[in-house]
Amino acid sequence: MIVAILYNIRSLHNVGSIFRTADAAGVEKIYLCGITPTPQDKYGFYRSQITKVALGAEKYIPWEYQKSTTYLIKKLKKEGFKIYAIEQSKKSIPYDKLKIKNRQQKIALIVGNEIKGVSPSILKMADKIIEIPMYGKKESLNVAVAFGIVVFELLKIIKKQHRQKPKKKIK
Repeated sequence: MIVAILYNIRSLHNVGSIFRTADAAGVEKIYLCGITPTPQDKYGFYRSQITKVALGAEKYIPWEYQKSTTYLIKKLKKEGFKIYAIEQSKKSIPYDKLKIKNRQQKIALIVGNEIKGVSPSILKMADKIIEIPMYGKKESLNVAVAFGIVVFELLKIIKKQHRQKPKKKIK
């Protein structure tokens, strides 16, 4: 089970893109935290900038607004989730080197603000900090693109590390 935590994302287009990618990857829920815009405004109307990119995923992927990311992480940890933050840091590991202990592990994947990323206080709460190595002149990717790369790699890692062995044929 994978859930996404969007921490202080500013762009409605990025939120919409993450909803669409989350749907494609089978993410079970999206938590929108801090200043991250929700698919619906305070009057219940869908935001056109999100719906334009999400293409309907915002209507059927469960989501919840949570003002405090700290509170949410503590709650998810109590529920057995491992918290993985996508961020460049001295403590980060390449995203494709992550080890997942069991196929049923509950995972919460955090992506952060387009300018400031994930705050140091939130990074301290993460079980692992994972990064996408950069080989060009730019130091980072768009948050929605980074989310897509990492969430699909997580699915691949889970499948590869926990491949079921074939049953023996009975003669």
